[in-house]
Amino acid sequence: MSITCKGTLLAAVCFLAGCVSAPLPGDAFVNTSDPKLIGTRVRDQVLWQCRFGLAALRAGEHEEAKARFDDAIRTLGGIHADTADARRARSLWAAEGGKIFIGEPYERALAYAYRGLLYWMDGEPDNARACFRSAEMMDALAADAEYRADWVLPDYLAGLASLRLGGDATEELARARAMTSRPLPDYDREARVLVVAEWGRGPLKFADGPHGQLLRFAESVSEAHHAVLRVAGQTVTLTPWDDVYFQATTRGGRTMDFILGDKAVFKDTTGAVGDAALVGALIAADRAAYRGSEGSAHTALALAAAGIFSKVLSASANATADTRTWDNLPRYLSFAALRLPPGGHAATITFLDAHGRELSPGARPLTIRVSDNQQDTLVFLSEHATRREALRGEN
Repeated sequence: MSITCKGTLLAAVCFLAGCVSAPLPGDAFVNTSDPKLIGTRVRDQVLWQCRFGLAALRAGEHEEAKARFDDAIRTLGGIHADTADARRARSLWAAEGGKIFIGEPYERALAYAYRGLLYWMDGEPDNARACFRSAEMMDALAADAEYRADWVLPDYLAGLASLRLGGDATEELARARAMTSRPLPDYDREARVLVVAEWGRGPLKFADGPHGQLLRFAESVSEAHHAVLRVAGQTVTLTPWDDVYFQATTRGGRTMDFILGDKAVFKDTTGAVGDAALVGALIAADRAAYRGSEGSAHTALALAAAGIFSKVLSASANATADTRTWDNLPRYLSFAALRLPPGGHAATITFLDAHGRELSPGARPLTIRVSDNQQDTLVFLSEHATRREALRGEN
């Protein structure tokens, strides 16, 4: 009897060790000549490409930004596939963070939105519109219908792209206006200089709950409340149209939330069963020692085996939420359209707090270069721009 119990226990422990230690496909390191990706894991590649893409956009390195976002979007485009990697992440023994990173809906939406801006810079409003529509689609599966596809700028810019392509933007403008309590301006067909601005820090993720099974978002309070652009005698106030923290925290329940919740229940249940079995084993062992009963000794061994087995099961179940974060996102996004004649225009962008006080370093100089054709000039302005060239509006 004791040999059977010991053998069963040993086999169970070995089986569980195999379940826990078996590597995921994404555990492999990226084998690439790209110096920025060497040493990163396959499962994190999309995350790093998004981070690098946004950093490149802020630095005015548009070709690199396009390549980074294109690489990320190639993976994001297949997020609905029921891959072996995704199935493994849903199992009891694998952590959610072990799967290929595709981010939360707000992160996926912004990957498409930033790529749309880059397409517009290249004079491709058709591809830009496709990206903005995809951005809204990334948010279309929120658990609460009130918060589905509720970004303002992707719809608004998709509508403007439709106008540029000779189409109708009535529905897209109506959707955008339905998502904000502030009056969203009509499209100005003659305003060919498009300004997109960002500031603040986006949310960070953290795991909460007794087993880390709850995905939460930490709010980064932005000192900057709005921005003011001054160019060619015009003063344009840029106020937030989209709040990334709001988008993160209104996503509603995820399918993975329920899976992680079940894992947490499993850990608690098997842990409690293991505790009860081990206590029973001690009682039976005490009786065996007191009475000299061989049956009680066998019972103690069986209970001990069952208790250890349950405790191993409990310890092996991984309910921890995935807290990998696209951590250089902004908090706020804004937009304005201007009428400017062709040529170079000296301008400044100033970020201000809620009381209208200028934030350091004060007014930042930039140059907006407007082409002499009918192509739009898209200017990307970021509080986090890493050099002055990032603020140019050249096509």
